[in-house]
Amino acid sequence: MRYARLVVAFVSVVALAGCSSGAAPAWTYAAAPPATPRPPASASPSGSAAPSGSAAPSGSAAASGSPATEVGATVTIVATDATKFDTPAIETAKDKPFTLVFDNKDATAPHNVVVMKPDGSQIQMGGDTTPFTGPAERRYTMPGLPAGSYPFHCQVHPVAMTGTLTVK
Repeated sequence: MRYARLVVAFVSVVALAGCSSGAAPAWTYAAAPPATPRPPASASPSGSAAPSGSAAPSGSAAASGSPATEVGATVTIVATDATKFDTPAIETAKDKPFTLVFDNKDATAPHNVVVMKPDGSQIQMGGDTTPFTGPAERRYTMPGLPAGSYPFHCQVHPVAMTGTLTVK
């Protein structure tokens, strides 16, 4: 009986020491992605805004979000890997606020998107622009912009992942 207690005490001490060693575990747990449905794809195959810069029709991506995150037309940028944006050319109407959706489908590397002014300074985008790994998407509230060309890029891959927002 005394031997059994000694064995139990020894096993308990070893188990406790293993749990408090401070070393990182040899495994990690990642929760499954949420089972929420993805919004329907933009009606325009190029990822451009709805005609005339108006809000997208009911049932589209712009209509699916809350008013705080959805403004005007919806423009979508898609990335499936670290070599390029799948939608390097997008457009929207001048002087009208809009919603920019970045759909990061790349599960191998983090990405983000930032839009630049013609002078090279970054446009203030309403939303979190830190890089993230997909599949996931982020929505940004964008201000109305004057007509012109606005380059955008991924800050993690600024040479490979570039594109142009054309405002007409």
